[in-house]
Amino acid sequence: MTDLLYKDECYAILGACFQVYKDKGCGFLEAVYQECLAIEFECSGVLFVPQPELELFYRGRKLTQMYRPDFVCVGTIIVELKAVQKLSGEHRAQTMNYLKATGMKLGLLVNFGHYPKLEYERIAFSQSPKSF
Repeated sequence: MTDLLYKDECYAILGACFQVYKDKGCGFLEAVYQECLAIEFECSGVLFVPQPELELFYRGRKLTQMYRPDFVCVGTIIVELKAVQKLSGEHRAQTMNYLKATGMKLGLLVNFGHYPKLEYERIAFSQSPKSF
């Protein structure tokens, strides 16, 4: 059995998410949850940067387009928020692409729009050789 990547950090991040969901429930726009979560991160001592501008590259060239994840927590975890009825493959692919683009290893995809409970997924990225 392998250990979970950033287990303690994820526990703290998800604890903050559960606290926001407990207070607000579902039905608000993503921006409301993002603002509440920033407050909760501060209160719980989770280090975070809201919507940092991260550079993207193609063939070694810096793109003019920037990527702004909802949060980067503890300098290593992308936290992507949604406020939708159910997470989809498109949301998972978006988070995975963000991990690939930044070289970060772990993303938390958190959906505040799900009822009756918070929906979340851990998405890990490891650079493994492709087999053909």
